[in-house]
Amino acid sequence: MGTLNINPEIDDQFFNSINPLDPEEFRRQGHKIVNFLADYYQNIEQYPVCSQVNPGYLQKLVPNSAPNHPEPLEKILEDVKRDMIPGITHWQSPNFFAYFPSSGSTAGFLGEMLSVGFNVVGFNWISSPAATELESIVMDWFGKMLNLPHCYLFSGGGGGVLQGTTCEAMLCTIVTVRDQMLRKIGRENFCKLVVYGSDQTHFSLKKAAHIAGIDPENFRVIPTTKANEYTMCPKSLHLAVLNDIKEGNIPLFLCATLGTTSTTSVDPLRPLCEIAKTFGIWVHVDAAYAGSACICPEFQHFLDGVENANSFSLNAHKWFFSTLDCCCLWVKDPSALTKALSTNPECLRNKATELNQVIDYKDWQIALSRRFRALKLWLVLRSYGVTNLRNLIRSHVNMAKHFEGLIAMDTRFEIFVPRKFAMVCFRISPLVLCRVSTKFDHEEEVNKFNAKLVESINSSGKIYLTHGVVGGTYIIRFAIGASLTHYWHVDIAWKVIQDHANALLYQGSV
Repeated sequence: MGTLNINPEIDDQFFNSINPLDPEEFRRQGHKIVNFLADYYQNIEQYPVCSQVNPGYLQKLVPNSAPNHPEPLEKILEDVKRDMIPGITHWQSPNFFAYFPSSGSTAGFLGEMLSVGFNVVGFNWISSPAATELESIVMDWFGKMLNLPHCYLFSGGGGGVLQGTTCEAMLCTIVTVRDQMLRKIGRENFCKLVVYGSDQTHFSLKKAAHIAGIDPENFRVIPTTKANEYTMCPKSLHLAVLNDIKEGNIPLFLCATLGTTSTTSVDPLRPLCEIAKTFGIWVHVDAAYAGSACICPEFQHFLDGVENANSFSLNAHKWFFSTLDCCCLWVKDPSALTKALSTNPECLRNKATELNQVIDYKDWQIALSRRFRALKLWLVLRSYGVTNLRNLIRSHVNMAKHFEGLIAMDTRFEIFVPRKFAMVCFRISPLVLCRVSTKFDHEEEVNKFNAKLVESINSSGKIYLTHGVVGGTYIIRFAIGASLTHYWHVDIAWKVIQDHANALLYQGSV
């Protein structure tokens, strides 16, 4: 067996030449990164909002293998500017109106810097007490801002946890009620468990149910209608549940939505929860987008009935000025969560845990390791305060009202569903298109035209929009929420939309 050659003097020379965490070098390079990003935000409007590169573009620009020797940060940042920025879709651009927002903020970015800088792995309390305790404090703060029922707060026997995404929150809650139910009925009946959502429920529910092992045949989709503004119909849910029971299945989990992806519809929580309670179904309320708006009293009526649900989640990284990832999940019965998700290996044993004096958040989530996410939420709350946060959200809502008014003045367009928050759903009116060509008597052709309009707008790079298809109708979604967006950006966006509509309608492109 060979001998291991150890020479401390040579090792010291090596670490002196390349210390991966030298405080002064961190200070120097950190300033450069901050300046780089500040310049990026100053100039963000000069970039096409939606990246215009072709698939595989980056393979042609970067080497085939990693460098053997270190390269200076200055050169790396030059490559970022030249090669990476063209391949970024600029979610923080004031002209970004696609999907739902990912609203950034100085406080959110700096909180993320603190979290990453400390680089703690807070799987249990003892691994970093501040990470656990700040999270439980901030989740109660946020719950009080939303006026959530006391039963969702730690002070009321419930509690909150920061997950990565809504899909994780859904998966945790499905696994929780799955295990809870199987303890009652036996694991041999696993194949009978049924999950319910509507045709407007976010697709992450189906993914979470699949990962949790729910039979795909037992995933029920309740149809919605325009007459009910695409909300889940309690009567339809009731009939579906009764039919499952008749077939020998076991109703398990219902996802109600506060702010659906396509139209921001709000499911009627109270009657849905009443039905679920009758049959022992766990109700999760997915408020990923619109939940943040409920810090404003004028939106809190949408939470009517949430006290009868079992869990509630929202994404603070969407419309609460925190960076991805920051999904807030509250549950009324934390013990149900921890029974399903706990693991207690010898290496993690400690006195505080053994005496049940603390929360160990590893038992509230799928993964074991976890980041100090609470820091950024804490910084956002402290840096802006509740009053300013409410006003920021209201400003986005008011800009959406303004955009709604612009549409109303142009009879070629129609608003597809009533606006509830800061997203407007619209399209070129079929009546207008029918006057242009008889082929637009068919809905499919109307859909194609509106799709062509969105493609034309996005290819210009001036603004970025996305679409939805609801009840077979293609709609254009205009979601306001980027932190840099002002009224003049909305006005410019409307002018871009009109110009492209003119080009398609009156220049022979139909």
